[in-house]
Amino acid sequence: MKSYDWTRRVKPLYLHALERYRAGHRDPQTFFDAQQQQELAAIGASPMELFDFAEDADALDWETALLILSVRRDYFLVIQKGVPSPHRLVMAELPAKDAELEGIAWLPRVIQKALGRLRGELPNELMYCCGGDRRFFSKYDVHPADFLREVWASGGDEQKVLAYVRFCAKM
Repeated sequence: MKSYDWTRRVKPLYLHALERYRAGHRDPQTFFDAQQQQELAAIGASPMELFDFAEDADALDWETALLILSVRRDYFLVIQKGVPSPHRLVMAELPAKDAELEGIAWLPRVIQKALGRLRGELPNELMYCCGGDRRFFSKYDVHPADFLREVWASGGDEQKVLAYVRFCAKM
């Protein structure tokens, strides 16, 4: 996908996923043809990611989806040099949903999910910015894409991310 107009080129893919989902299609691997899948892969995105955005479209707007895609694309092109990670996170190794970091529930889990999203390593059964993540982001007044950028900038340092979340919550 060309860099200059990638945002204009990815929106039709998002709308296509939304249309397919609303029509009752539930297999993300059949949402896109080979060329469309290639376009997604060129920005470090997957059919599953757009399926998740379509599935949660009532609570997750296009602009937020675009910003999340943008952070992932930047990480993919700048850090990974356009080479997908061969690794996948293992669900059983993620922090529990009730795990806390200095009294903030969900934070250890969402940090790991953010790292997985950045690297393109989330398994299909795990969504970055799911309902639980959105509740966390809303409670602490953190935008999901801003959180991704902070996790990237901090190298996943939990104490730095914790300080950022506390800062946002006080704004």
